[in-house]
Amino acid sequence: MSSILEERLRRGIDLIRNKVTEMATQAEQATEASLKALRENNRQLAYAIILRDQRIDELEKELDRLCLEFLVRQQPVAGHLRFVYAAMKINTGLERIGDYAESIARQVVIISSEELKIDYNRFVEIGELAIKMLHDSIQAFIEQNVDLARVTIELEREVDSIRTQIRVELLQAHRDGKLPVEMVIPLLIIAARFERVADQSVNICEEVLYMCTGQVLKHLGKETFRVLFLSKGNSMRSQMAEGIANSLGLDMFVFSSAGITPRLVDPRTVSFMKEKGIDISSQNSKSIHQIPNLEHYQVIILLSKEAEEAARPLPPKSINLQWHTPDPSKGKGTPEQIQAAYEKTFNYLNTHIRDFVQAVISDEMYP
Repeated sequence: MSSILEERLRRGIDLIRNKVTEMATQAEQATEASLKALRENNRQLAYAIILRDQRIDELEKELDRLCLEFLVRQQPVAGHLRFVYAAMKINTGLERIGDYAESIARQVVIISSEELKIDYNRFVEIGELAIKMLHDSIQAFIEQNVDLARVTIELEREVDSIRTQIRVELLQAHRDGKLPVEMVIPLLIIAARFERVADQSVNICEEVLYMCTGQVLKHLGKETFRVLFLSKGNSMRSQMAEGIANSLGLDMFVFSSAGITPRLVDPRTVSFMKEKGIDISSQNSKSIHQIPNLEHYQVIILLSKEAEEAARPLPPKSINLQWHTPDPSKGKGTPEQIQAAYEKTFNYLNTHIRDFVQAVISDEMYP
């Protein structure tokens, strides 16, 4: 009976290990392809990466099911239990890496429309290093190689340094008039996504160390810059601002919105933003008192006079900025006039948000 149980355990573990390997291969190939699409300005390859991301999502579900079934049927303990726990955490990390590869591909589609004269050597450097970390982290998991996991973790500092260099070079290129502002953000996002691949690889290595030694390491995340958009009703302008800001996909920022007297999110606003390729249908209207950890927000951007009047009780350490944002509800008359009012608000917010983000990043690079 004991040998039968051991055989079942072994088969279950082998199934999980093989599925992790399959999913890691897909994630690594997607990341490699995203780097190739960037280097070659290959829009067709970028679209293929976007379309294939669903396969990684499907593998995540399969692996999750395998792990849960193993836990229920085998009720593992000690090392076997740590193995399954690590596999479940790694599963989540690999799915996110697939998302990062897709995000890079989307940015490649954006910049492919421009004839950019830019040296991608730094991007190749950070991309290849992130891919190596991903490959080695999975190898460490498969082989239960503690030494390889520790060596891989140490590479994170090099990745962070390269991303810093990329930021500096991109911002300088923009100042010198060599790179339009519309291209700065996509390129910054690409660098950030490769860095996140490296971060997830470090997380995988930490799970390997836990699996093999029982040692728990807390991976310290990057400092987050929190921004709150505040308006009267949190139904139009602040919802648009939150949607635009989050669509930039910048990991170092957390964007939220709130209202003084919140109302339901305006359906016309949701429809307009969808036309712009930004889905805010899942965003909810909320009051400022419903914002968790409000005291941790570094900047609160006031989008209406009512918000300015309510700014006094806001956290004393936050920076309050007043933006004289056009009110789309003022658009009256024909559908064309109403559309024009929304366009005016969107353009104002889009321009100011991008300038603000650039200023934060630039300040981080040049203290």
